[in-house]
Amino acid sequence: MKELNTAKYFLELSRHYEDYFGIEGKCLKLNKGPMEKLHADFFVLEFPPNKRHGMFCYCTVGMSADRLDENLVELFIYSPKSDESLIELLTVCASYHRNVLPLNLQHTVNIGRPWLGESKCDHCFISNAYLDGDQLELFNYLGQEISCYWLIPITMNERDFKIDNGYEKLEQLFEDKQIDYLNPDRDCLVY
Repeated sequence: MKELNTAKYFLELSRHYEDYFGIEGKCLKLNKGPMEKLHADFFVLEFPPNKRHGMFCYCTVGMSADRLDENLVELFIYSPKSDESLIELLTVCASYHRNVLPLNLQHTVNIGRPWLGESKCDHCFISNAYLDGDQLELFNYLGQEISCYWLIPITMNERDFKIDNGYEKLEQLFEDKQIDYLNPDRDCLVY
């Protein structure tokens, strides 16, 4: 993204999320780890249950600020409860995206620990915003389209299934088995 005014990017992306959810998000920052590897203004917005959804949503703001390639991505994750660990999860994803390899649609991420509590989900899958559609997924900024993708917690076996069978088969499995994406205690869909 050829961007000079990153402050405007942060403001407009925050407004994009807040307009969609219909409420003001709570600005949260991780106070530990290598924050210098992120854009100085990076933060996560937390949205409590609202008119759109009866669940919490955490959204990155600045994961792709000032990127100059085609990997213009921000991420959001849903949760049944407010949980600080999700700020860390999204911050780590943003750092990986900026400093190691860019993340994008249909990629998987190894969380390295349970998503919430003792969950079997220790990986995530980057998906289209199926619950919300383009109204949330597409953020247009200065003629650029930034994609706000859904980070779905999955198990290692589900990740392996995606590697072996492709992302479309994984998404079909989610649909066929009606994945309970808000349940940290859900069983793996692959037997």
